[in-house]
Amino acid sequence: MTTTTAPAPAADWRLDLPPSRWHRPLLVLGILLAALTVVTLVGYLVDDRELLGVNLWEKPLKFAISGVLYAVTWAWLIGHFTRWQRAAWWAGTVIAVTLAIELIIIVGAAAAGITSHFNVSTPLATTLWSIMAAAITTLWVATFVAAVALWRNPGADPARQAAIRTGVAISLLGMGLAFLMTGPTADQLNDFQGIAGAHAVGTADGGPGLPLLGWSTIAGDLRIPHFIGMHALQALPLLALLLELGARRGLVPLRDAFVRRGLVLTGAGAYLAVVGLVTMQALRGQSIVAPDALTLSIGIAIAAASLAAALAVVAAGARRSHLAASASAG
Repeated sequence: MTTTTAPAPAADWRLDLPPSRWHRPLLVLGILLAALTVVTLVGYLVDDRELLGVNLWEKPLKFAISGVLYAVTWAWLIGHFTRWQRAAWWAGTVIAVTLAIELIIIVGAAAAGITSHFNVSTPLATTLWSIMAAAITTLWVATFVAAVALWRNPGADPARQAAIRTGVAISLLGMGLAFLMTGPTADQLNDFQGIAGAHAVGTADGGPGLPLLGWSTIAGDLRIPHFIGMHALQALPLLALLLELGARRGLVPLRDAFVRRGLVLTGAGAYLAVVGLVTMQALRGQSIVAPDALTLSIGIAIAAASLAAALAVVAAGARRSHLAASASAG
C-alpha cells in the first residue's frame, strides 16, 4: 500500500481581504510606525527648526509613512504563504528588526538636530551611519529571501500572482537603487566636511524641493527612482485590485483572468520603464519638474508602447472569447 501526500494548496492572494493570519512582528511594527507618523507630523507642524533647508521632521515623517506601507504589506503577504512559511517568517522578522533600527536612528538624529544619512563628521555620527547602513543592507537581503519564498508560493489567480511577483521584484530593484546615493561626490572629496554621500546630483543636498517629498526642483535626485521603485510593492497589486473591481462592475473584457494578467504585466513593464527613466534623469542631474526633450520623448514612447500593449492584450482576450463561444456553439 502506498500513500501520497497532498500538495500544499495555492496561496489565496486576496487583494481585497486580509489574510487568515498576519506576520505579527511586522504588523506590530506597522502599528507603531503609524503612531510615529502622527508624532512626527505634529513635530513637522509645530517645530520650525530646519536642517539643510528643510523642516527637521520632514525625513522622519516620510520614513514613518513609507515604513507603515512596507511593514503592513509584507505582514499581509507573508500571512498568505502556504510554502516556505518558516523561512518567510524569519525573513519578515529580520525586516521588522532592521526597519525599526533604521527608524530609531533617523528619529533620534532629527531630535538631536543632526543629519542621519551619510554623516561621518564625528565618531558617534559615523557609528550611527554604519549601523544604519548595515541595517539597510540586511533589510535588502531579508527582503530578497522573502521574495524567493513568495515565488515558491503559486497563486490561484494569475493576475494577482503576476501583480505580487512583479511588484516584489521591482521593489527590490528600487531598494537597491538607494546604494547609488552612498558614494561621496567629487565636491565632497575635494572639500570634505564630514558628509560622504548625497541624494542630489548636480547640486548639494538641501535647497529648493517639492513640498514634503523634498525632491530637488533644481537638480537630479536619486530618491525619486528609489521611492518609485520600492513602492511597486503597493502599486502593482493595487492595479490588479482595480482591474478586479472593473470586472465586478461589468467590464466584460476584464472578466478574463488572463486579460487581467496581461494588463498587469503591461503595467509592470511600464512601471519598470518609468523607474529606468527617472533613474537616468536623476543621474543626468535633471530635476523631475524640468524634463528635457530626451526625457519627454522617452516618456511618451513608454506611454505609447504601454497603451499599444494593453490594447493588444484586450484584443487577444476578445478573440479567445469569440473562439470559445464558436466552439461551444458548434
